[in-house]
Amino acid sequence: MSLDIRLLEILVCPMTRTSLRYDEAAQELISDAAKLAYPIRDGVPIMLAEEAREIG
Repeated sequence: MSLDIRLLEILVCPMTRTSLRYDEAAQELISDAAKLAYPIRDGVPIMLAEEAREIG
């Protein structure tokens, strides 16, 4: 399932208020600034810090 590009343009990381990048293979929105990956479940981004996983 693909994410609507218009949605990606308006979403920001709730922790840092910076832009996100879309990882289609993992179905996640990545915040490089916060080092968090927010999951996308059934096409819906879950923008809660407690649901995100830490990345490198």
